[in-house]
Amino acid sequence: MTVTFAAVVLGTPDPPALADFYRALLGWTEVDREPHWVRLRAPEAERPGLSFQYEPDHVPPVWPQKAGTQQMQAHLDLLVDDLDAETARAVALGATAEEEQPQEDVRVLRDPHGHLFCLFLPGA
Repeated sequence: MTVTFAAVVLGTPDPPALADFYRALLGWTEVDREPHWVRLRAPEAERPGLSFQYEPDHVPPVWPQKAGTQQMQAHLDLLVDDLDAETARAVALGATAEEEQPQEDVRVLRDPHGHLFCLFLPGA
């Protein structure tokens, strides 16, 4: 048996809206769209993909982490070639840059529904 990594799925109260953000950010292609499910993929590959499923009670994680609060279960790491320009573009699309930044060549941001993601430079 062969196991292949196929996708990451993010829970959100509005899958189409969050998919629109990531489609614009990544330049990916939309494969499926329903009110409670949207799937994106890179234009040149079927998998892995990024999907969004309806979760009406989604609670965004706290950053930086604090005991007794909603912890981050996972986040996306997105490789960029210009950290400042891509951070500004992500913010223009609806992301929020976090105050706490762990290192010089990484930017921690929050998508419009509160999921954390990092933009980072090669070698980071």
